Amino acid sequence: MIVLVNGGSASASEIVAGALQDHRRATILGTRSFGKGSVQTIIPLGANGAIRLTTARYYTPSGNSIQAKGIRPDIVSLQELPDELKGRAETKGEAGLRGHLQAEEGDEGSGSQAYVPQDKDKDVQLNLAKALLRGEKTDAAFPPSADSAANTSK
Repeated sequence: MIVLVNGGSASASEIVAGALQDHRRATILGTRSFGKGSVQTIIPLGANGAIRLTTARYYTPSGNSIQAKGIRPDIVSLQELPDELKGRAETKGEAGLRGHLQAEEGDEGSGSQAYVPQDKDKDVQLNLAKALLRGEKTDAAFPPSADSAANTSK
């Protein structure tokens, strides 16, 4: 199984991708995910403000925090951007947002590309995934093995 992720992958999709990666049930392909690894509740304080309370943090089964780091793919594959988006299509990621929670281990991500072309024939990540699944291309990270488990989500 191959799971595609990019800078637009956040929250529950990161939990699923991280779990599949940790348990070596899938190879993660694409670019680093967003890094939305927390649940926060806003508690209003009348007309004068509010408190932001973190009520949960997301971790992969191996105990790696998703917060501000995201899921690092086993196979990095960048999407070709159209000329009109070059220099404008980068996603900040959770670590790039003002007031974000710090990553526990300090290895914060910087976000990554989130562009997906409408034309499937121009989708580099999708086409690489299909070629790997069909055996037309090979990569050491696919299929996942016990050796690759040491490199997951770090």
